[in-house]
Amino acid sequence: MDDIDTKPLLQNLIQLQALDSNDVEDRKVTRQIAEVRVGVPLAILAHYDRLRQRGKKGIAAVRGQICTGCHMQVPRATVVYLMQGTDIQLCGNCGAYLYLPETMPAESPISQLPRKTPRKSRAARELAHAA
Repeated sequence: MDDIDTKPLLQNLIQLQALDSNDVEDRKVTRQIAEVRVGVPLAILAHYDRLRQRGKKGIAAVRGQICTGCHMQVPRATVVYLMQGTDIQLCGNCGAYLYLPETMPAESPISQLPRKTPRKSRAARELAHAA
C-alpha cells in the first residue's frame, strides 16, 4: 500500500464518513457518495464498509496519541507513520483507518507526551536527605 498517495485517500474516507453519517437521503448526497467511493481502492473500501455496517467509525482522528474512534492509545510508531504519510494505518483496537487532523500544533504529538523525570542516584538522594 505504500505506493498510494495517502493524503487524498484519507480525505476521501473522511468525506465519505461525513456523507454516510447524514440521515438525508436525496439524489445529490447519493451522487456525492458515489463520486467519493470511486476515489478509494476496493480493498480499503471493503474494510471501511465492514466497519460502518457494524456501526463503527470507518476512519478516526488521532489526537494526543489517542484514537478518537475507541479512545485507546495508539503506538508511537503508528503516529510516526501517520506523520510521514507513507502508508495507511489502522487502529490496533477498533480497526478504523487513522489520520492526523490538519489542525495539529507545530510540535509533534510524541513530543507532547509526559516524560519520566530522571531518577536521582542513590548517592544524590542520600546527600539531599542529609542536608
